[in-house]
Amino acid sequence: MHALAAVAPLAAVILTLLLGRSSRAAAIAGIAVLVPLIAFVFPTPWQVIGRAAIEWAPVMTEVVLVLAGGILFAEAGRFTGNQQRITDWVTGSLGTGIVPVLAIVHGFTPLTESLTGYGVGAALAVPLLLGIGLPGKHAAIVGLLGLCAVPWGSMGPGTLIASHLSGVDFDTLGVTTALFNVVVFVAVGVTAALLVAAPGRRAPAVLAALGSALALSAAVFGANVLVGTAPAGAIGGLTVLALHIGLRAARGHRIGMSADVARAFVPYGIVLCGMLAMTAAFALLPAGEGAAHAILTSPALWLFVSTGALLATHRVAARGAVRSAATTWLRVAPATVLFVVLGALMGVSGMTGELAGILARLGAAYPFFLPLFASLIGFITGSNSGANALGAGAQTDVARALGLDVPLAIGAHNAAAATAMMASPARVELAVSLARVPEQRGSVQRLLVLQLGAISLVMGGLSFLLL
Repeated sequence: MHALAAVAPLAAVILTLLLGRSSRAAAIAGIAVLVPLIAFVFPTPWQVIGRAAIEWAPVMTEVVLVLAGGILFAEAGRFTGNQQRITDWVTGSLGTGIVPVLAIVHGFTPLTESLTGYGVGAALAVPLLLGIGLPGKHAAIVGLLGLCAVPWGSMGPGTLIASHLSGVDFDTLGVTTALFNVVVFVAVGVTAALLVAAPGRRAPAVLAALGSALALSAAVFGANVLVGTAPAGAIGGLTVLALHIGLRAARGHRIGMSADVARAFVPYGIVLCGMLAMTAAFALLPAGEGAAHAILTSPALWLFVSTGALLATHRVAARGAVRSAATTWLRVAPATVLFVVLGALMGVSGMTGELAGILARLGAAYPFFLPLFASLIGFITGSNSGANALGAGAQTDVARALGLDVPLAIGAHNAAAATAMMASPARVELAVSLARVPEQRGSVQRLLVLQLGAISLVMGGLSFLLL
C-alpha cells in the first residue's frame, strides 16, 4: 500500500506530461495527488512541513532569482544586438556545421552553467544556436544537451549537499561523479551530431563528437583531481572551448576579435569574473559562510549587475528586454517552484525513503537501478540540489546496508540525478520559450526523456559493473 502510494505522485506527473499538458499542470497534478497522501497514508506533522519550508526557502528564492537574472541577461543580449555579434564571431571563428555546435554543447554551455547554474547555461546557449542557423526546435534541444555538467553547476552546491548527506569527501565525490559523467558527455555529443549533421556527414560528425566529449571528460576529471570539485566544470568547459578555437586556428583559419565583439563579451566577463572573485575572496576569509557570502557569490547578483550595466548603456533596448524577460519568467518560474515543492514534500513525508526501500529489496540488482531512481528524482525536482537533498541520504543508507562502495554509489546517484536536468519539464519550458517554439514543447520533451532513459540505462550498467 505504502509503496504504491509513494509512486502515485510521480505517476500523476508523468501521465499529465504524456497527455501533452504543460509542466505547470504536471506539477500541480503531482501535488494534488500528494496532498491527500500526506494527510492519510504518510501523515506528516505541520511542524515538520513548516521546518522544511524554512529550510527550502533560501534555495527557492535563489532559484527564482537566478532564473529571472538569466532570462533577463539573455533577452538583453538579444535586444542590444550582443547575441548577434557573438554569434557572428562564433560562426566566423568556428565555421558552420557540427564544430560550433560541439563548442557550445561541450564548451560554452558547461562553462556558463558551472558558474551560474539552474539552467542559465542553456538559456544563454539557445540564442547562440539560433544565430548559427539551427531551427528553433533543434536550438532548444541542443541548448538543453549542453546541461551535461550540472553536478558542477553554480560551483557544485548540489554535489556539496550529497557530500554532507553521504559523508563522502566533497572532492572525492567530484572524482567519482566525473567517472560516471563520461557517459553523459558522450551521449549529448553524439545526439547533437546526429541531430545537426546532414545525412551524408553523420559519421564524421559523430567521431568529432566523441573526441570533443572525451576531451571534456578528461578536463573535468583532471580538474577534480588537481584543482578541486567546485571549479572543475568551468575549467573543463573553458578548456574545450579553447581547444575547438585552437584547432580551428591550427588549420590556418584566422581567429580575430573586433572591439565590438570584445564589448559584447563584457557582460559574460562581469558574471564569470565577479563570481570567481567573490568565491576566491570568501575562501580566504576565516569568517565562513553567511548572508554576505550567499548574496555576493550568487549567480543571480552578477547576472543582474551585468545586465543592468549593459542596459544602462543601451537604454532604448531596456523596455523591450524587460517586458520580454518578464513574460518568459512568468511562464517558467512557477513550474520550477512547484516541482521543487513537490520534491520537498515527498522527502519530508517519507515517500522518497519508501521508494529507496523498494530498491533496497532488489538486493544484488540494486546497483543497476540506483541511477534510474536518481534520474527519476532529478526529473521531478528539476534541481540537482533538490534531487540530492531528497535522495542522496536514502541512497547512502541502501548502499551501506548492501555493503557497496559508498563514494562510487553516490557518484552514480549524483551524475544521474544531474543528467535529468536537461529533460526536466521546467527546463524544457524555458528552452522552447527562448527558442520561440512553445508549440514544440511536447516533441522536445519526448526526445529528451528518451535520451535520459538511454543514459540512465547505460549508467545503470556501468554502476552494476563497478559496484
